[in-house]
Amino acid sequence: MNIISWVFTITEFELRKLRRDFSQVFMRVIQPALWLLVFGQVFAKARVVLTGNYSYLQFLTPGVLTQSVIFVAIFYGLTLVWERDLGLLHKLLSTPAPRYTVIIGKALSAGVRSIIQAVVVFILAVIIGVHLNLNAFTIPGVTVVIVLCGMCFSSLSMLLAAFMKTRERMMGIGQAITMPLFFASSAIYPVDMMPDWLKIVVRFNPLSYVVDAMRAMLVTRNFSNLPADIGALVLATGLLVGLASAAISRIIR
Repeated sequence: MNIISWVFTITEFELRKLRRDFSQVFMRVIQPALWLLVFGQVFAKARVVLTGNYSYLQFLTPGVLTQSVIFVAIFYGLTLVWERDLGLLHKLLSTPAPRYTVIIGKALSAGVRSIIQAVVVFILAVIIGVHLNLNAFTIPGVTVVIVLCGMCFSSLSMLLAAFMKTRERMMGIGQAITMPLFFASSAIYPVDMMPDWLKIVVRFNPLSYVVDAMRAMLVTRNFSNLPADIGALVLATGLLVGLASAAISRIIR
């Protein structure tokens, strides 16, 4: 019970920052909105990508949802560096709370923030007429996937922060890996269109499993791979949380 209390205390502490500056939600949703409103509309009319029995905008929307989550999560390590510079991280790590509860609490807050970002993208999709399967199963399912995705990539960001240690390096590494992760997945085009070497990369990219899970629930209704997608995402999240917990003390040395 103490562990659960520590995790939720840290999560609540992190979410207070969002309440004080809610404008960052809208700032970080600009690029995903452009992908949906501009890129998606153009490619849908050009019919450059063949997506079977559903429109390209339907195919793209889960990918854009995932991108909006990454934009929240991948720079989360930057806040870790900022807290260290202010002395907050030293105080947090000096409490009786185990190091892994700090990582889990911060990662969980990133997942909750990601839900807010995703809601904005959902609203945009509905406004432009994208048909999505929203029901009592898919809404909770997509919410769980969004939270896991936020936890996974925020843990990756905090792991990188333990080695980068400066805000400038974290900004650079965040920008350097966001687009490769996005393009080396099935977010904007089917895997069948990719060259063989990229198909191999897709298998090791956690983002691919997030997109596939969302697409299965929101668009295709093909749930045959859903257990494998969720399992891979849970495995990647657990691994990255563990690595970030083990490495967090490096950031204050």
